[in-house]
Amino acid sequence: MAKVVSVAGPIPRHRAEERRLWIMKQVRTNVVPRIILILMGALYLLPFYWMITLALKSNAELTLTPPTLYPHHLEWVNFKNAVDAIPFGRFFKNTVIITIASVLASIFSNTVIAYGFSRIQWPGRDKIFFVVVATIFMPFPVILVALFDIFAKLHWINTYLPLIIPLCFGSPILIFLMRQFMMQLPQEVSDAAKIDGASELRIFAQIVLPQALPAIGVVAILSAIGAWNDFLGPLVYLQDQAKYTLAIGLTYFQSTHDIRYNLLMAASVLVVLPVIVLFLFFQRAFVEGISVGSIK
Repeated sequence: MAKVVSVAGPIPRHRAEERRLWIMKQVRTNVVPRIILILMGALYLLPFYWMITLALKSNAELTLTPPTLYPHHLEWVNFKNAVDAIPFGRFFKNTVIITIASVLASIFSNTVIAYGFSRIQWPGRDKIFFVVVATIFMPFPVILVALFDIFAKLHWINTYLPLIIPLCFGSPILIFLMRQFMMQLPQEVSDAAKIDGASELRIFAQIVLPQALPAIGVVAILSAIGAWNDFLGPLVYLQDQAKYTLAIGLTYFQSTHDIRYNLLMAASVLVVLPVIVLFLFFQRAFVEGISVGSIK
């Protein structure tokens, strides 16, 4: 019995065209965006990579021309020498104190203010909120002289109070984020609690705050990063070396020692590392708070 062999004919032209269009769509929507994101990520990581590379190079390798792309001999002792070159422990302690106090002040003030702008109805609420948001566009150097004069009359210069107390009155951008998040919470739950006799303080503490934890996490991360990296504030208000922060300590390192870029980069890595670790641990809460708070 003869076998019948079927030979597949050529793919129809319209099916080939559909397949080509599908491949082009996949490349345009999946492949190209990923390649662009990878290149942008590498571009943003390049300064940090170069900082680590310089921190691990020896003095002799720093003088090579052209510079090496990676350290041939890892000099881990540079980190110890950088810590010993300046009062790193004291500066670290001062920065931690300011950062923790700033985070607590920011969480308390911004949540309370945002609750008043989002969950309580009162005359002129939206107009005053627009004024608060408009202060975002006011640069800090414009009001620096006036603030310094006020703090000088209060005898707060050379203390941590000018760096912490202003945060007790809220930050416009953080108030905006918290308000947008709280406006998405169901108003019916608050109304039912009021019918049951709950006060605004109890509604705020037991109903709104537990639901606003992602936004509070964003406020905590942003305020912590801002306080940790703040340079202008400590530079203006702190005059005693014993009260310097790490941001000022790096400048102090350059002014009191011969510029050794490997030690300077090693100290910079130690300053940046806690911020990176903080974001990596809490990035899910950060992304959730930002994304949920931006959609109404």
